[in-house]
Amino acid sequence: MIGAMPEQRETRGASRYDAVIATLVGFLALCVSGYTAYVQRQQVRAAVWPILEFYSSNAPDIHFTLANKGVGPAIIRNVIVKVDGQPVKNWYEVLDRLVGSGETTTVFAPFDPAAGKPLAFDKSNPLWVKMNKDRDRVTVEICYSSTLGECWTLRAGGLTPGTTTETRRCPSPSATSFQQ
Repeated sequence: MIGAMPEQRETRGASRYDAVIATLVGFLALCVSGYTAYVQRQQVRAAVWPILEFYSSNAPDIHFTLANKGVGPAIIRNVIVKVDGQPVKNWYEVLDRLVGSGETTTVFAPFDPAAGKPLAFDKSNPLWVKMNKDRDRVTVEICYSSTLGECWTLRAGGLTPGTTTETRRCPSPSATSFQQ
């Protein structure tokens, strides 16, 4: 303004300064709010994070175990079980490849129907010895997700330690998928 009084010019300069400070404070508040939302999302992810483990054992009997060691449920999307690197469709086919056909009913049965108790395995039995030796031929590839839709693939079995990798999404079941 032409002919503005010095006090008016100082007031105008102070109000610009106040506006810049207010804008900066608002921007910082927005950044803090965004970071808080990010941290909360990470906490929610950790609260529902499943961690699958697959292993085999021979104590007290020969068995394969899939366990969720995480804090959230694992939604299993796709499973591929292999024997000697070749996909199999179910546990009967696993057993057939490991010990041959005709032995499927007694090896994996968890209970002795006559006794109504866990099936006893005789470690001197040639079938037990073969199953124990060959259980390392079985590997799995399990794609699973958390309740938030984040996906991982577990590759485990055999003589190598299992590894879990994050994936964008799980594949749809296919002809090589395990059917149980």
